[in-house]
Amino acid sequence: MFEDDDDTRAEAARMLAESGSPAAVEAFRSLAMDAGVDESVRLEAARGLTEIDERAAAEACCRIAADESVDESVRLEAAMLAQGDTRWATKAFSAIATDDSVDDSVRLEAARMLAEIDDRPARAH
Repeated sequence: MFEDDDDTRAEAARMLAESGSPAAVEAFRSLAMDAGVDESVRLEAARGLTEIDERAAAEACCRIAADESVDESVRLEAAMLAQGDTRWATKAFSAIATDDSVDDSVRLEAARMLAEIDDRPARAH
């Protein structure tokens, strides 16, 4: 997929969100879940989805966090965005914390965030 197409899809999703269209959720979700889309656009879409429906965003954020082809800082930010649903956030942080290819400091942060999830009451399952 061409980057311009990704940007066009992201702009369309933003316009749908600004107009209050329920279709914005699916537009952002489809971008965030698409491994063929540039990781910065995927993260932007995940952020947009989080603003509309934090719980709906959690699966897409987890998908980004678990994608080993995505930059580790983007993966960590996506995992943090997944915290609207503890089940998906746990999967997201676990994917990073157990990935030996990720820098130790990022793995440690993911493990710390995972421990924080374990220490709080469940928000969603």
